[in-house]
Amino acid sequence: MGKGFYHVPVAKNEPVMSYAPGSKERAAIKKKLAEMKAVTVDIPMVIGGKAVYTEVKKDIRPPHDHSHLLGQFNYGDQSHVKLAIEAALAAKEKWAALEWQHRAAIFLKCADLIAGPYRDKINAATMLGQSKNIFQAEIDAACEMADFFRFGVKEMVKMYDMQPESSAGIWNYNDFRPLEGFVFALTPFNFTSIAGNLPAAPAMLGNTVVWKPSRTAIYSAHVLMEVFIEAGVPAGVINMIFTSGPETAEVVFEHPDFAGIHFTGSTGVFQGIWNTIGKNIHKYKTYPRIVGETGGKDFIFADPTANPQAVVTAMTRGAFEYQGQKCSAASRAYIPKSIWSEVKEGVGKDLAAIKMGDPEDFSNFVNAVIDKASFNKLSGYIGEAKKSADAEVVFGGVCDDSKGYFIQPTIIEAKVPDYITMQEELFGPVLTVYVYDDEKMEETLNILNSTSMYALTGAIFSQDRYNITHMVKKLENAAGNFYINDKPTGAVVGQQPFGGSRGSGTNDKAGSIFNMLRWVSVRTIKENFVSPKDFRYPFMDAE
Repeated sequence: MGKGFYHVPVAKNEPVMSYAPGSKERAAIKKKLAEMKAVTVDIPMVIGGKAVYTEVKKDIRPPHDHSHLLGQFNYGDQSHVKLAIEAALAAKEKWAALEWQHRAAIFLKCADLIAGPYRDKINAATMLGQSKNIFQAEIDAACEMADFFRFGVKEMVKMYDMQPESSAGIWNYNDFRPLEGFVFALTPFNFTSIAGNLPAAPAMLGNTVVWKPSRTAIYSAHVLMEVFIEAGVPAGVINMIFTSGPETAEVVFEHPDFAGIHFTGSTGVFQGIWNTIGKNIHKYKTYPRIVGETGGKDFIFADPTANPQAVVTAMTRGAFEYQGQKCSAASRAYIPKSIWSEVKEGVGKDLAAIKMGDPEDFSNFVNAVIDKASFNKLSGYIGEAKKSADAEVVFGGVCDDSKGYFIQPTIIEAKVPDYITMQEELFGPVLTVYVYDDEKMEETLNILNSTSMYALTGAIFSQDRYNITHMVKKLENAAGNFYINDKPTGAVVGQQPFGGSRGSGTNDKAGSIFNMLRWVSVRTIKENFVSPKDFRYPFMDAE
């Protein structure tokens, strides 16, 4: 057993490479993209440290080129879910007993592998499998993933240092135990870093995990699993399965050792999971931890003093980077009439300059949406807006799935503030703008605050400090991540811990100590150095 108070390496955000023409990193990623496109992979599940293959194969194709086959993954059934749970429970005792500094070392190694020898591979997998351009892949799959590992270790140490006071003759201390049972990680397609962090954060604290990645992000999840294995995550600690949602839920949420879920996905799915857990609560050994980040209807609000060009850039970047498929992407904007013409002209110029296509062409700012279902949903909303008397498609609106699932960046101007695309989460490159009368700013703030069930991210633009302070207070429950004179996307681990409330989740702030605390059960221990030998107290003595 190690002896000492260990100081972990200082956590720093991984620098983002530029991939500028002529740079070494640009040449390296292009080479890796070509290599990975030249082969078809057969991706197994990983259960108890073993690769598991099945007779049922599912294709993996780039969203921007659905004629190309990247590979296949091996589709499992409920028997594989059960095996994964058994493997997690079998690995639990030894993993939980491992000294924390060794768990820390494993995930610090994960960070260095991602930032170093695996950087090109994880970026290329994200570009090909999830249709991200190189910059969006770099800030997500390489940098944010490394940040989650490094800052996760930092926050773990900070948490362990949270100890109580002790009075004379007594020593009090907190013992941060992993949860009793297994944790289920259900991860999304849109961020490779989230897909890696959701199983890693509980595992870092001594839990063992059953991980079900999104089927549209299995290509990059496979690379993450390679990193976990090379870094030394023991067999059974993180088990990766590819199974249907309903079948998986039936096994996981019926199991008495289910101890918690780490989730990012839709609000509807999360609410269904919460309902199922509630119905099964009597079956569990302990009350499960329910941690989720869900939907958003993220906003930009400008007042009449806002800088129009700053608003333009926030709208273009905030709404259309990664095709609007960020949980934080700007989806609705409230612009005063006095600056709307200038903002509209500026956004129009931006959109006219934006190129859309394959992420291998680095001049493309916008790529494809994730799959056919997303394409159909978005094109349906755009089609309805074109016909509606309450809306006008002012820019974009072209949808083409002949080669890939391409939705042109689209601006809808809503004539009424409760038009459906001002309310519903679309999760694509569609931004709806409501133009308000300058003198109705307060009324419009009230509309903004009550229009949507979500409260994930939001941005305000103003040059008036009185207005800024008023809006910050007025909208205090409207967004878990709030931005002043900046776009509502781009939260950095360790700088802006991410998460929202209302219909957007439990606001447990991924990558922070607030999230880490959800994956432990605190035992407070009191040791009395000189034990009392008499039940009597002084007040009982005779006069």
